[in-house]
Amino acid sequence: MQIAERPSPNFDARPGDGRVDMLVLHYTGMRTAQEALTRLCDPAAKVSAHYLIDEDGGVTRLVAEEKRAWHAGISSWRGRSDINGASIGIELVNPGHEFGYRSFPEPQMVALEALARGILSRHPIAARNVIGHSDVAPLRKQDPGELFDWPRLARAGLGLWPNFAGQAAAAAPLALREIQSELAAIGYFCPQSGAQDAATTAAILAFQRHFRPERCDGVLDIETSRRIAICAGGII
Repeated sequence: MQIAERPSPNFDARPGDGRVDMLVLHYTGMRTAQEALTRLCDPAAKVSAHYLIDEDGGVTRLVAEEKRAWHAGISSWRGRSDINGASIGIELVNPGHEFGYRSFPEPQMVALEALARGILSRHPIAARNVIGHSDVAPLRKQDPGELFDWPRLARAGLGLWPNFAGQAAAAAPLALREIQSELAAIGYFCPQSGAQDAATTAAILAFQRHFRPERCDGVLDIETSRRIAICAGGII
C-alpha cells in the first residue's frame, strides 16, 4: 500500500527491548483531517501517532514503528501502564462525538485492514491486544467509539469478536465483584472494590463500546454481564 510521509517531532525511544505487542485504534476527534494532522505534528501539542488514515483511505506515517509515539496518554491494559511504550497507534480521521460522530467509510476501513495486517506481520500482537483508546483509558476516552466495526476487523483476523449468538443466555447478571474480576482479566483497569465506583462504570461502558455497541450506558444488565463473561472465558 502507498504511505505518505509527514514526520512528527513528537516521539521518543521505546523503553527496554522495544517490543511491540499492542495495536491501539483512535479517532482524531477534530473537524478536519488537516486540523488533526497539524496537531499531531505540533511540538507544543506533545501528541502523535504512528499512522493517520483519512476517510478516503489515504495513509500517512507520522512516527516510525520502532519509536514510541505519544498517543495513549494515561492508560492501562492487562496491568501495564506504559501503553505507548509497547504499542502502535493508528488515528482514524473522524470528527468524533464532539463534532458530529459518524461511521467509518469503506475506503478508510479497507486501508486500516491492510495497514493493520502489515503491522501484525511485523510485531507479535495477539488478537486480545488489538484494542481501542477507550479500552486502555476508559475514564478519559470514548474512541474509536460504538460506530467502529470491531466484528469486521475480527473477521479479517485483526482482533477479537466472540460468537455471542452461539453462547447460552444468562439468567441474571453476575455479582459485581465477579464482573470486576472478569473485566480486569480481559484487560480493563477495574478496581476490585465490590462497589459500583466510577472506574467500574467506566470499564463497563468501555466494554460496551467495543463489544456491545448497541447499548452504551455503563449499566450492567444481563446481556452486558453475559458478554463480559464470554470475553473473559475466551481470553484468559
